Amino acid sequence: MEVLTAHSNAALLIRQALEFKPNVVVIGKESMYEKVSEALDPFNVKVYTGDAAISQVVSMETIDMVLVALVGFSGLKPTLEAIKAGKNIALANKETLVVAGELVTGLAREKGVNIYPVDSEHSAIFQCLAGEFHNPVEKIILTASGGPFRGMNREDLAHVTKEDALKHPNWKMGCKVTIDSATMMNKGLEIIEARWLFSLKPEQIEVLVHPQSIVHSMVQFADGSIKAQMGLPDMRLPIQYALSYPQRLTSSFPRLNLADFPLLSFQRPDPESFQCLELAYGAMKAGGNMPCILNAADEVAVHAFLRDEIDFLGIPRLIENCMLEADFISKPDYNDYVNTDHNTRLLATEILRKMNE
Repeated sequence: MEVLTAHSNAALLIRQALEFKPNVVVIGKESMYEKVSEALDPFNVKVYTGDAAISQVVSMETIDMVLVALVGFSGLKPTLEAIKAGKNIALANKETLVVAGELVTGLAREKGVNIYPVDSEHSAIFQCLAGEFHNPVEKIILTASGGPFRGMNREDLAHVTKEDALKHPNWKMGCKVTIDSATMMNKGLEIIEARWLFSLKPEQIEVLVHPQSIVHSMVQFADGSIKAQMGLPDMRLPIQYALSYPQRLTSSFPRLNLADFPLLSFQRPDPESFQCLELAYGAMKAGGNMPCILNAADEVAVHAFLRDEIDFLGIPRLIENCMLEADFISKPDYNDYVNTDHNTRLLATEILRKMNE
């Protein structure tokens, strides 16, 4: 391992650096620099700080692959810099393709860079496509657990709390992703990511609720045959596959025993109760900077919900208002994405203020 980065979790960054002994670490939050530097100085680890440093280190000649796991819009610039430097990407930051999928994938093609998906659903699609790249895909089917509120209607959802929303039944994730899973926005972001990863049309992407989280996603080919990738809900497998592709390395991960899951069920999501999924489909079909607007508004809305400033149903309401009021750009460039993200956050904050008056 050549480089490790973190935004503000200095303690974890220090522990990981001592274990894996990288040549360089970067702590994004500049106030944490002294703490990290003092801890790692005796071990001859170079320490840098700031967001600009994160974007710069990905270009180091000694790096072969960059695993992008930054949260939200912050992953876009480092990903673009890594691609420009010819580094293959293992992508765990779905927002990078949500916000600027056309720009990122176009640059990757130009530079001959591979983007390997790390999200379990996209890794499943990637695995199903192995050896099938010459065969036409009819559609892909992304599975969703349904989150903690599966089966609830809008009346039920009007009374849920953030404590309820943070109790995901199958996966252990950060607060932002967990809330996105509860609203099904996480699946909405994933359909946009899949559109760019696999060069699909919006109508080729379907979502099914699969409460057991055993079938991670499926591909239906032109002959009607469906391939599915299955496994226990454990992110270590898709991470390892992205880093080791095309090899499958032996692992000690727990094995799936299908006898433990005699019933695997699937159902269509409820668009009336979980409006975020429909908003994401709308943003994907609109194209341009609309997915960027969607993503920025969602980040503001989720943080507002976690601060008890809006209720659960206020999340899609705030996002929809931003999509209606923000300036639409049909052919955005990088600066347009940056400005859209900034301006949408300002707009969302103003709309949030009005909602609370």
